Amino acid sequence: MTSSFRLGRVAGVEVGANWSVLIVLALIAWLLAAGRLPAGYPGRPAWAYAVAGILAAVVFLLGLLAHEASHAVFARRNGLDVEGITLWVFGGVARLRGEPSTPGAEARIAGAGPAVSLLIGLVFAAVAAVLAAAGRPGLVLGTARWLAGINLLLAAFNLFPAAPLDGGRLLRAGLWKWRGDRVWATVAAARTGQAFGVALIAFGLGQMLLGAAIGGLWLLLIGWFIVSAAAGEQRQARLGSALAGIRVADVMTPDPVTVPAGLTVADFVDHRLREARHSTLPLVDGAGPAGLITLARIERVPQSQRASTTLRAAACPMSEVPVAGPDDAIVDLIPRLSGSTDRRALVVDDGRLVGVVSPRDVQRVVRCAVLRRPAARG
Repeated sequence: MTSSFRLGRVAGVEVGANWSVLIVLALIAWLLAAGRLPAGYPGRPAWAYAVAGILAAVVFLLGLLAHEASHAVFARRNGLDVEGITLWVFGGVARLRGEPSTPGAEARIAGAGPAVSLLIGLVFAAVAAVLAAAGRPGLVLGTARWLAGINLLLAAFNLFPAAPLDGGRLLRAGLWKWRGDRVWATVAAARTGQAFGVALIAFGLGQMLLGAAIGGLWLLLIGWFIVSAAAGEQRQARLGSALAGIRVADVMTPDPVTVPAGLTVADFVDHRLREARHSTLPLVDGAGPAGLITLARIERVPQSQRASTTLRAAACPMSEVPVAGPDDAIVDLIPRLSGSTDRRALVVDDGRLVGVVSPRDVQRVVRCAVLRRPAARG
């Protein structure tokens, strides 16, 4: 679910799209232009169906963006940082840093998305009703009706009480409020999600056997995604329970060896490389971090350009490097670390670089936590 290209910012949040979103655009436009619209409104030129299909697909994706942006806005209002929004083949995801602190915050963040989709669907339903009352049956009416139906369906589907859907988040909030145990509530919602995903897979296979190949395949893929994502949330919840109370400062490698960002690649290779004990080194500009340089990135710089290329130009930029504070929970950093470009995180305190977290650091603390669990139960 990583972004392949940047789309801009919405409500101060970075928005990107995975290349797979182009599949959704093409599929929706084709299904409308080649099937639904000609069948319901015959006699129009082919270009009119194509334009209507493309516009409907674009408006639908904008509705998905509004759905995810509402999650981001409410997350910020409830004290969570938002790293960005990514649109992809199965919709979109707002990447939040950390977990809601209360069941109420969880419910508000989760419920915002379906509420926006419901509102969009009702607006297009009203537009369609006005056009129909005015006696204007045409492609505009057909497109408005389809957008109303698909957004209402999106709201209803997302409200199904199964993680990772928004309804699963609402279920988790309710169970969390009832039992006072967030981990138990997460596992319960995730198991519901796995059961729902399996049911979608079975239904999709049945549809394919009955001849509805495209619809059945789509349901099968959605079901597979829900099963996988729910299993991931269950593992994450149990990991979070094992790592409860462990801070980034307890895991990081403190006072790491750094190199100046303005140093050329040639100077680094000739005078600093032998002293480097690690394959990844943080860059600094003054006392603050300026990126990460790896041996693999240095190898990609042509020999003829090393004397004129700075480490800053060759490094992984800070926009792609996870940054955490020493008092942050390590469990909140792990997903960002695994999804980062060079799989390293920088620990910054008051603008000053104080440590580095690597996958090896995380593996060590996870093993220790697993070893301690039986003793803690005893």
